[in-house]
Amino acid sequence: MSSTIGFIGLGHMGGPMAKNLLKAGHRLKVFDLVPEAVRSLTDAGASAAESAAAAATGADLVVTMLPASRHVEGLYLGKGGLLESIAKGTLVLECSTIAPESARKVAKAAAERGIPMLDAPVSGGTGGAAAGTLTFIVGGESRDLESARPYLEVMGKNIFHAGAAGAGQVAKICNNMILGIQMAGTAEALALGVANGLDPKTLSDIIAKSSGRNWATELYNPWPGVMENAPASHDYAGGFGVDLMLKDLGLATEASMHVKATTPLGELARNLFALHSAQGNGKLDFSSILTLYRKKG
Repeated sequence: MSSTIGFIGLGHMGGPMAKNLLKAGHRLKVFDLVPEAVRSLTDAGASAAESAAAAATGADLVVTMLPASRHVEGLYLGKGGLLESIAKGTLVLECSTIAPESARKVAKAAAERGIPMLDAPVSGGTGGAAAGTLTFIVGGESRDLESARPYLEVMGKNIFHAGAAGAGQVAKICNNMILGIQMAGTAEALALGVANGLDPKTLSDIIAKSSGRNWATELYNPWPGVMENAPASHDYAGGFGVDLMLKDLGLATEASMHVKATTPLGELARNLFALHSAQGNGKLDFSSILTLYRKKG
């Protein structure tokens, strides 16, 4: 069954997600501050909306994918916020990775207007977004998730209900904290091995069959040339940016402070990515953290 979907935020993740909804036969009204991002979707068959409010007006479903908490709160809340343009009963999927408290704040404001909202951050990177194999980590009411499931299944392969509003964000933050720690550790180990004369591909193959095996080594290797399709083999272009990882590790720190939890490795990883970003690498893929460790010359 075809629906009219308002999709706001057409970046590296949102753009491919929107295209998969188009391919499934849905009608899309799209909005982004970057004209080229909108043009990419209109060329694929979507209609351009003049504003976020115009994209949401009259939609059966609204999907947003934005960079950070402040953008989400700024879009939805306050006088003239998007919630004023969304009809009562319209399902909203907020797919950004933001602070759990921000997700709960926006969901509460939506509920007060009779608008069901799910926080549904994703895992799987730009490749998963394009292939429609993302993992959705959902917070909100079970009945709303069932309403959203047909749309989520177009964009993703795995759908998890983490709990109430904000729970999707908590689970996503925990996952990405592991990812940041894992990538920093993998890069450090590979650099150590190569500095001692090992071949990076051979070392990676050994790790893949040993107790150090992990996602970074096997699927997203940070050493250039080890994996043809990994960002490391393309000057660390594309993929998941250093500054995005830094943002997510910062969210983990905020979440830990909120409940007085201890996350020393997460905080160490945040500091390493902050240092890497400060050296001018914020737009590179996060696997470029390897250059912090790699011997020059």
